[in-house]
Amino acid sequence: MEKTLEQQPATCLKVVLFGPESTGKTTLAKQLAAHFHTEWVPEYMREYLEEKWETKKEKISKADLLPIALGQMRAENSASEKANRILFCDTNLLEIKVYSEYYYDGFCPSEIKEFALKNTYDLYFLTYIDTPWISDNLRDRPNDRSELFCIFESELKRLHLPYKTLQGSNSVRLNSAISEIQKLLKQQSGC
Repeated sequence: MEKTLEQQPATCLKVVLFGPESTGKTTLAKQLAAHFHTEWVPEYMREYLEEKWETKKEKISKADLLPIALGQMRAENSASEKANRILFCDTNLLEIKVYSEYYYDGFCPSEIKEFALKNTYDLYFLTYIDTPWISDNLRDRPNDRSELFCIFESELKRLHLPYKTLQGSNSVRLNSAISEIQKLLKQQSGC
């Protein structure tokens, strides 16, 4: 496991899928990685909490936040070594921070807060709530998506982070994201 929450140096661009639960982040991360023939980083929180649910029938607690964040950064740092020009992250520490503060009345471990602000990404895709909410063992706030979307967007604005909102059907979102990535790659190559 990572000893810190710090990003390791990488030569690839990093793009984060960011937003409330059940807004198509994982689907888009997989599709974008396939389109650009590169790596994507799954949401470690889901893997961690699914195992916790299966073994103990327990949901997330404050004690889980730091191990989840460490697992997320371990996966991101590993994938960035193998990425082909660009890496798609199906969440990051900033998303963990937003959820932590939302669920735990403003609480978030200081280490997560620190590195959520230190770690950098080239672009955030903020996923809108116009997708159907799909229930599972981990999702629990179908009526909070509008409020959460506003919180996620406010955080991006407050920190002056580069982002594009993706909305519409999956194909519309995918095409819009591909177009934005192509612009980003052209900027990087100077063409």
